[in-house]
Amino acid sequence: MTGLVTRALPLIVLILAGAAWGATQPLAKTAVSEGYRHFGILFWQMSIGAVVLGIVNMLRGTGLPFRKRDLTLYTVLALIGTILPGIASYSAAIHLPSGVLSILLSSIPMLAFPIALVFALERFRWRRLAGLSLGFAGICLLILPDTSLPASVPTFWIFVALISSFFYALEGNVVARWGLGGLDPVQALCGASLVGAILTLPLALLSGQFIDPRGPWGAPDLAIIASSLLHAGAYTAYVWLVGRAGAVFTVQVSYFVTLFGVTWAMLFLNETYSPYFWAALAVMLAGLALVQPRPKAVLVPADQPGHTEPT
Repeated sequence: MTGLVTRALPLIVLILAGAAWGATQPLAKTAVSEGYRHFGILFWQMSIGAVVLGIVNMLRGTGLPFRKRDLTLYTVLALIGTILPGIASYSAAIHLPSGVLSILLSSIPMLAFPIALVFALERFRWRRLAGLSLGFAGICLLILPDTSLPASVPTFWIFVALISSFFYALEGNVVARWGLGGLDPVQALCGASLVGAILTLPLALLSGQFIDPRGPWGAPDLAIIASSLLHAGAYTAYVWLVGRAGAVFTVQVSYFVTLFGVTWAMLFLNETYSPYFWAALAVMLAGLALVQPRPKAVLVPADQPGHTEPT
């Protein structure tokens, strides 16, 4: 029995990590539902992440270096891995259904392919081009039919949400190209969260978006805390799983993130979707399958699921 549990453990962790990351999309929708905006949310998200990942680092017996090259890395990761995509995603979350946001997350590996070509990290492959084409077809199914989105939602916000996916894809390629300077993924994300919190605090204060932590707390406040904790936990599990089961197995979390994101939105936000939405989901998952890495792929750290070193 113990052996069976041990063999099943990687799959269990994979599903739980996907469920946790998938939940961050409806939680983002809840966080912006009563007036909170990106800079205020990002400050607390990154502050909570820095504390949680800092504790993980201490438990692992690893420190957090602050050499000049480390600070540069933390700043770059904070900007292209959280702040810039966060501005886009939280802005889009005000207007788009949570399920649509979850579908668009599956475009990250697809967008990573053309960026990898530009960075000379990837050779042209027809299979991945086909995956990219299916991703484009899925997006068209979301924006072209009149009944795919609620009538009150401009399709403009689909493209705003895709800006977020672009930056996550860019982050993976930047790390693949220049590396982490000897840091491990948890150290890098912890440092990026700390620097990101420092950068977003004045922006939140100057823009009037700062969220007073003294309360009273409502659903948006609890959503921010839950999303931050779920992300830190899922990311830590993701890194552990790569070491235990390998990068190719672990990157399959992308499927669970999208599927759970849609499921949680239906269960907790009572979202309903048109047939075009389900067609788009099927097409995007097929495209995701075609752009998944081959067995020799190596993980590159990022703060969203599905990032692997381009092969």
